[in-house]
Order: sequence, then C-alpha cells, then structure tokens
Amino acid sequence: MGVLGKTITRTASLTGLAGAVLLLATTPARAEVSEETAFVFNTFAFLVSGFLVMWMAAGFAMLESGLVRTKNTATICLKNIALYSIAGIMYYVIGYNLMYSGVDGGYFGSFGGFYNTSDAEKALLGADEATPELIAAVTSNGYSVMSDWFFQMVFVATAASIVSGTLAERIKFWPFMIFVVVLTGFLYPIQGSWTWGGGWLAERGFSDFAGSTIVHSVGGWAALVGAIILGPRKGKYGADGSVHPMPGANLPLATLGTFILWLGWFGFNGGSQLALGSALDASAMAIVYVNTNLAAAGGVVAAIILTQLVYKKIDLTMALNGAIAGLVAITAGPDLQNHFTSLVVGAIGGALVVFAIPLFDKLKVDDVVGAISAHLVAGIWGTLAVGLWFGNGDFVTQVIGIIAIGAFMVITSAIVWLALKFTIGLRVDEEGEEMGLDKAELGMEAYPEFGHGSQSL
Repeated sequence: MGVLGKTITRTASLTGLAGAVLLLATTPARAEVSEETAFVFNTFAFLVSGFLVMWMAAGFAMLESGLVRTKNTATICLKNIALYSIAGIMYYVIGYNLMYSGVDGGYFGSFGGFYNTSDAEKALLGADEATPELIAAVTSNGYSVMSDWFFQMVFVATAASIVSGTLAERIKFWPFMIFVVVLTGFLYPIQGSWTWGGGWLAERGFSDFAGSTIVHSVGGWAALVGAIILGPRKGKYGADGSVHPMPGANLPLATLGTFILWLGWFGFNGGSQLALGSALDASAMAIVYVNTNLAAAGGVVAAIILTQLVYKKIDLTMALNGAIAGLVAITAGPDLQNHFTSLVVGAIGGALVVFAIPLFDKLKVDDVVGAISAHLVAGIWGTLAVGLWFGNGDFVTQVIGIIAIGAFMVITSAIVWLALKFTIGLRVDEEGEEMGLDKAELGMEAYPEFGHGSQSL
C-alpha cells in the first residue's frame, strides 16, 4: 500500500474520512524515498546489473566454444575464465583509479592502486552502533563504493572477451594473457576516463550511454589490430583470394552463448542508468530494457532476411551475430524514448554484420567468431546513431570521439602486439595449429572420446 497509503489509513481511523481527505489535500504530489532507501536501491541495482554482466563472460565462452573447431575448445574455455580473472585483478590493482580518480577533464586518472571501500563505510561497518551520523556519511554518496567498482569491473572483462574470439585457434595462451593485462589495466581505463571518468571527451559532450564505443569498439579495435599482426589461420585463404570456411563444431552451444549474452545485456545497458532510487530512474531503466530487447530482435530479423536474399539460404551464425550487433548498436543510446527507433538502430546493426563479415574475409582478416563486425562495426554505427536523429548527441562530437578512441587503441594495441610478436612470439607453430591448441598448449582435449571411440560405462 506504500507509506502514503498507510498514513491515510492511520489518520482515517483517528479522525474519520474528513481527516483523510484533508491529508490528501495537503500532501505533496511527489513522495520521495529516504536517502538511505535510495542508497539501498542504487547499490542493489549496481550489484544485480553487475552479476548479469558477469554472466556475459559465460556467454562469450559458450559462443566462442561453439564457433571454433573441437580441437581448440578447451583452450577457448580456459582463455575466457582466465581473462575474466585477470580483468578483475587489474581493475582492482590500478584500472579503476586510472579511469575515475582525479581525471578532471584530462586524459587519465590516478595511478594509485588497490581501490578499496570508503572510510565512511568502514566506520559504519566497524561501529558498535549505527548512529544517524554514520549512516548519513555513507548514504550521502548515493551508493556503496564497491558496488560501483564491481559494476565497472565486469565491463572491462567484456572488452577483453571480444579479442579472444577473433584470435582463436592460432594465438599462444601466455602472450594473449599478457595483452589482456595491458588492455584491462591500462588501455581500457585510460580511454574510458575520457568520457565516463569526466575527461576531455566528456567536456566536449561525447555521448556513449553504456559503451558502444568505450567498451565494444575498444575490444573490436584491439581484435582487428591483433588479427592483422597475427595473420589468418593456416588454410583459411587460398592464393587466388578464395575463402575456405572453417565451420564451428557446436552451433547449439553458440546459440546458447548468444542467449546468455542477450540476457546479460539487460544488466549491461539497464544498469548503466546508474541509479534506481526514484520513480524517474525506475521508468528510465524499464525503457532501456525494452529498447535493448527490441534492438537485438531487429538485428536477428534483419540478418535472417538479408542472408536469405543474398545467399538464398538462412545462415544461423549470421543470425547470432545479428543479435549481438543489434545489442552493440543500441548500447550507445538505449535511453531513447521512441522504442521503434531502437528497433531500427538494431536492425541496421544486424544488416551491417551481414556485409562486414565477408568484407573482412576479402581483406584476409581472419575473425573466427565475427567479433570485429559485431562489436567494432556495429559499435561505430551505434555511436554515430546517437548523433543522428536517433539520439540527442552532436554528430561531429560523436565522430571526434570515435576517431580519438580508435586511433588510441590502434596505436597502443599495435605496440603491444608487435612487442609480443618480436619477443616471446604470438603464434603457435604449424604443427601445434594443425594438432589443435588443446593438445599443443594444454595437453588435453575438450571431447576426448571423439578421437578414441565410445567407452562403455
């Protein structure tokens, strides 16, 4: 019944109907929750949205596992759980402070590490009695400090996951993990500080609600540069420019991964409202959820129709990437109040994937899972869309942001990839690639019974 309803009931029991009518007449039209209640709901939103985004790590693992060949499946699974762990550690050690502490319109934050709970929260947790003064010192921040850290951390892990799928089946495990250390600890936080940390792009008005560019195109740029420097898989492209398909081994698993990503995206975009302490925030978050879902659906349908028209057959993998591209595209502006617009944005994202994937193949950029097309191409589109009639951003400023972040990621990623190539090396040898990375690097197989016949129980 709510606070106002309970108050009316109590008043009516004491003074009759006239008292209740008088109370209704004198009560303000807008009833606000207390500061502590808002603190609880805001913190709750960060935590729940964060573990939804964390679940996307499972989605990437399943999607990539389904789109590689069986001989590389265990390696992909290992990379995904390892990169999530490294991302969390690096963002704790240095990344969060570099992205958010003391940016003040500049280019990066503090190099101070080991981000921790606030002094006010420690005082409240350690007090014998939760006094109003201690509670007020905590709740005045609006949310628990570490709930925000958790929500931001799972985003950086997403950026790293994008790179994993593109470079699958031929990159060594340890060089890839070293790149993840640099990406999650330094590269992602530095460019992220330019907008979300209150840096120079934020002051120019660059708009990216949940990270079409700041998260997805960053992973896409790193993946693109890595794919060019690493080179394609052996036998992928013929000398005459022909493309030799290397189909994934488990499309049901890839489909499951896509659905998990779709689910996690509600936390990714919805949580980026960054508050749930008012009716306004709750309404805005609901709009974001609906727009996210519509964009993904639009991406799937567009990819299905286009593959039927272009190839005369419907391609499941294109449909899966169409969903992801639709989600990536709407991520820059899911707060749009016109739901049909989000459907259009997502559909264009799904259509772009259908043309981008074969284009990269023509350029001999071997992207095993289509991540460059789904995350980089669709991410650029989504960010530009905010500057068109699809959003409230300035088009020129959106272009400046895309170019600045793209240039930063291309240059820095190239330096790291080349340094790794000319020191410890990036690729497994030809024998290891032919054998599969599971045996070559892990000494195990994801499906050992496939090669040795069925075993009786």
